[in-house]
Amino acid sequence: MNTDKMIELCKAHTMYTWARGDAVSPLPVERAEGVYFWTPEGKRFLDFNSQLMCVNIGHSHPQVLEAMHRAINDQLLYVFPATATRPRALLGERLAKLVPGDINKFFFTLGGAEANENAIRAARLYTGRQKILARYRSYHGATNLCMQLTGDPRRWANEPGTPGIVHVMDPQPYNYSFGKTEAEQCEENLRYLEEVIGYEGGSNIAAMIIESVTGTNGILPPPRGYLKGLRELLDRHGILLICDEVMAGFGRTGKMFAFEHGNIVPDIVTMAKGLTSGYMPLGAVGLSAPLATHFEENVFWGGLTYNSHALACSTALAVLDVLENEGLVERAAAMESVIRGHMDRLASRHSSFKEARCIGMFGMIDLQKNSAGEPAAPYNGSSEAMRELGAFFRQEGLFTFVRWGHVMCNPPLTITEEQLAEGFDIIDRGLSLVDQHFED
Repeated sequence: MNTDKMIELCKAHTMYTWARGDAVSPLPVERAEGVYFWTPEGKRFLDFNSQLMCVNIGHSHPQVLEAMHRAINDQLLYVFPATATRPRALLGERLAKLVPGDINKFFFTLGGAEANENAIRAARLYTGRQKILARYRSYHGATNLCMQLTGDPRRWANEPGTPGIVHVMDPQPYNYSFGKTEAEQCEENLRYLEEVIGYEGGSNIAAMIIESVTGTNGILPPPRGYLKGLRELLDRHGILLICDEVMAGFGRTGKMFAFEHGNIVPDIVTMAKGLTSGYMPLGAVGLSAPLATHFEENVFWGGLTYNSHALACSTALAVLDVLENEGLVERAAAMESVIRGHMDRLASRHSSFKEARCIGMFGMIDLQKNSAGEPAAPYNGSSEAMRELGAFFRQEGLFTFVRWGHVMCNPPLTITEEQLAEGFDIIDRGLSLVDQHFED
């Protein structure tokens, strides 16, 4: 099948995410290996976003492919959820050792949205409360419930939805400020949050869900001390803390789980993406000991046809082997300074460069359209400059997301310093186009 026919059939018979069908321009992909993928015609792209922040170990890792082939040849690909299988047993045991604290029981799903959905279900069943606190600069998935947890504008078209979700501002809101220093942001946001809890009634709130590091809406690590302060505040009101590690988990931030940077353990942790590096769909909900004990004695009213899918669990085990044996978590921590060095170089060269953030290999560049610091594109919008930048990246073979006034920098944890330089060189040349739109 030639490329044009492949694109034609995909557009004719499948729906694309977050897009009008007549506006979709799908990128044809034939194969992928390491940090690159290729079109059918052989054009090579550097994957600077790990697809959707998930291919942490790089594409087509031979050790994982071999493990998947073995699992397929074992002739146990799927059995119904109320079974015990070797992959399920080993993965549960592995995660119990890997996740800090007393989180040692897991409910397996097919992705991050399902994990967050079941985390909320567990919190409500455990506490007997219904309200959930969530943040505006968040993304938690595209199911009905998770769209309401999500704060970003993708929620708007999906409303009204599940009731009982209360949104609050993050320590770093989009325009409003809780202060310039991390200490101010921490103190003032927690004081604001405590007042919101008072308005809603702490005894009515089952849980608060946060991305341990806010992902697509800014790559925003929490201020120093914030997670501990948040944990203490919620504990005073008997509110559970759910950490969404779907993007930030499995080494992305230089720790196995991003909440480890704050020296806390949540009541519930959700994960997906890096758990299998995207090689198979799999997510998980990790429950701390009190919740696990509760559901030993009470029914968990949730279920999925593909719960604990044998092939997906086998794949996750192989991916975790690669993460640990190749030291990719430690490597992500070490590469942070390299990425920051490239970002600092771009900041010194381009008037359109506003600021950048990076924790481990989780990074984002913010662009500006004038010396007053206005974003290069409005909130939930685009601009000619950003459209030109996106087209340039595609032309030059760099795959990453240009969203609003931001450029994402989240390559596979296996990327070399030379490959990083290759990607930032393309970004460097692309920002020269954005500079031409800069207004003094």
